[in-house]
Amino acid sequence: MFFGWLKQYMPRSLYGRAALILVLPVVLLQLVVSVVFIQRHFEGVTRQMTETVSRELRLVIGAVEAGEIDATGGPLTETLEMTLAPRSRMEVPRENLRRWYDFSGLIIIDELEQLLPELMVLELPDDDDVRVFVRTEAGPLEVEFDRLRVSARNPHQLFANMLFFGILLTVIAFIYLRNQLRPIKRLARAAEAFGRGRHVPYRPSGAIEVRAAGNAFLDMRARIERQIEQRTLMLSGVSHDLRTPLTRLRLGLSLLDEEDRAPLERDVDEMQRLLDEFLSFVRDASEGEAEPTDPVALVRDLVEDCQRAGQPVELSHAAGEGEVALRPVAMRRAVENLISNAVRYGSRADVSVELTDKSLRIRVEDDGPGIPTDQREEAMRPFTRLDEARNQNSGSGVGLGLSIAVDVARAHGGVLRLGQSDTLGGLRADIVIAR
Repeated sequence: MFFGWLKQYMPRSLYGRAALILVLPVVLLQLVVSVVFIQRHFEGVTRQMTETVSRELRLVIGAVEAGEIDATGGPLTETLEMTLAPRSRMEVPRENLRRWYDFSGLIIIDELEQLLPELMVLELPDDDDVRVFVRTEAGPLEVEFDRLRVSARNPHQLFANMLFFGILLTVIAFIYLRNQLRPIKRLARAAEAFGRGRHVPYRPSGAIEVRAAGNAFLDMRARIERQIEQRTLMLSGVSHDLRTPLTRLRLGLSLLDEEDRAPLERDVDEMQRLLDEFLSFVRDASEGEAEPTDPVALVRDLVEDCQRAGQPVELSHAAGEGEVALRPVAMRRAVENLISNAVRYGSRADVSVELTDKSLRIRVEDDGPGIPTDQREEAMRPFTRLDEARNQNSGSGVGLGLSIAVDVARAHGGVLRLGQSDTLGGLRADIVIAR
């Protein structure tokens, strides 16, 4: 609850979150070690060395003022490895000199200003030399000595080692992390493919928990496939068993008079059509294998076939180029069902197709009564017939047309959306498939 605002900044993928969990502690550890090193080791060592040099500088200043050595040096400065040079006040710089990234220089300047009252200016031009300007009774004096006497040698080595080994261990950890996440990605791809009606070979691997999830997925997939197969076999068997008595009925009706035979033959034809719709509903979503298909050409051919059959259908809009992995037979039957519904409940149908880099949209619109908003979800269920919303006298059906379109869209990883047509005023049905 208190960290809810962080969700929008967190990675969404499992790999990104695992990488963050891995990298964040390493970075924080290096920061903590760096701060502790700077404050307790590097800073402390620099202050101790600077304090020692300050004593040597006071010794040199006292020797110069006592006349034991002149302003150019002597045995004492040679022993202390310092170089002296007298300077006039005009030659003394006005302010301290330090490079902006020389953090140890801050400590040196601060320590010498406190320990050496005679200090005038301190210059740290590079990593090799230190120039100190001090007051003496004989005038300003420049003292130069080695930088190693006031700061530790190569203080950056610890940081370089930390950075190098931190990156090396992080890379190794990333390799192991990728290997651990690979079985999860394979499981996700297999589940996504199965949701789209494809059967991708999958073998559980990885950690025990991932293997358990993989085995559970395989069991679930096998049960669903058995149920689909049993449903298909059952309805196929029912259809096969009913075709024989329907054929006998047709033969028997052919012996009747024309006046008595016509309505009965229409009933037999209606029964035959309902059986065909049942079988179509069972096999449409999984009929055929997905293959690269030009959806614009598929819809255009379908509209031309409908026009040759005498249906009032027009292709009002077609945009986009390319191919999409589709089951042509199943997709064609889904769009045919939408067109049949449109011309059954309206006087015309407009079809449009739009293909972009992200999605495919096939739209069918009519000028019929449409479907109320609160009944659209129900209309897409199997065996649902909305007599109030649709004119049942215009045609009969078992209520599977929209259900077949829904199953086909889901088998392709898409959805079927119902709405109101802005141009014709009737129903608008969109099959939207993400690429």
